[in-house]
Amino acid sequence: MGGNRIFIDGRELAFRSGQTILEVAEENNIHIPTLCVLKGATPTGACRMCLVEVEGARTLVASCATPASAKMVVKTSSPRVVSARRLNLELLLSSGHHNCLAQDLDSDSWTDAQLEAMSVRGHQDLCPAYGECRLQDLAIQYQVRSSRFQPSEPKHPVEDVNPLIARDFSRCILCGRCVQACNEVQVNRAISFGYRGAETKVTATGDRPLIRSDCVFCGECVQACPVGALIDKKSLNSYRPWETRKIRTTCPYCGVGCQQWLHVRNGRIVKVTGVEDAEPNRGRLCVKGRYGYDFIYSEERLKTPLIRESTGFREASWDETLDLVAGKLKETISTYGPDAIAGVSCARSINEDSYNMQKLFRAALGTNNIDHCART
Repeated sequence: MGGNRIFIDGRELAFRSGQTILEVAEENNIHIPTLCVLKGATPTGACRMCLVEVEGARTLVASCATPASAKMVVKTSSPRVVSARRLNLELLLSSGHHNCLAQDLDSDSWTDAQLEAMSVRGHQDLCPAYGECRLQDLAIQYQVRSSRFQPSEPKHPVEDVNPLIARDFSRCILCGRCVQACNEVQVNRAISFGYRGAETKVTATGDRPLIRSDCVFCGECVQACPVGALIDKKSLNSYRPWETRKIRTTCPYCGVGCQQWLHVRNGRIVKVTGVEDAEPNRGRLCVKGRYGYDFIYSEERLKTPLIRESTGFREASWDETLDLVAGKLKETISTYGPDAIAGVSCARSINEDSYNMQKLFRAALGTNNIDHCART
């Protein structure tokens, strides 16, 4: 490390060249609040919540975008810093339609306020992100109960013309996390900032609705959104965070092995998100992995094998079904030879399954007539 030493809140800490103040603080369990920082993306300093006081600096600096330097002296929670964060929160809460009740709570501690917020019922008219909104959490933590600023009127209607994602521009705080998630994480490049000044908004392909844009509905922007501007329509009003438990699993759709969190309420999946610190996906999911989960509750889903007979299909056991298939294969090979048999494997299954499928046909059945669905 050499002379790479920095002082944060009185602690002398080592850092690596290129690290920001925020990264050094996080490595040493020093909490600095953020709203715009997205792991793996370029820091922007857009939200101004991570402001810290640096000795000798003329103004407060954004810790997410300021490189650490030798002998730098930093204060993360001085009165000047706390005052600036509270002002930023007031401005953000007045910038749109943030009806989260954070400003109406009378509790003196963050814990009491959270418990009181969780006890509220009949909250269907509240923000859909109520209970898991980062802006709400910070407003409670910094006790921002009222704003001296007049809330701005919504300038754009809610966009909900597609079946998966609702966009409520009145709740958007222009943190840019959704844009970075789309452009730097998933690299779909479907959304970006449009217009200028007070008219700035997140737009998709010429300010079109998502369904008529380049959006592939992976939902990465929804997972990145820290407020209620982007909402999964499939889970809308079906749960509150404290009513669910998370179960980690592997996505069943292809062989990549993406790690998922299943958000389960009363034994039923209500939402799926990516596991951000897990390989191989690092939080990323495709449209099927994130939204294709409700088929398991379909009344039309087959739960037992079916055997076709002259009168139609009848339910059968797995043993009877496999014996029937094996018998038909043997009969066909005996009469017409092994090349009368052909198989198609799923190109999206795991490699081990595809290997076993071709091994069955080549070694056991004696034919090379095996292909996969990616070629059809």
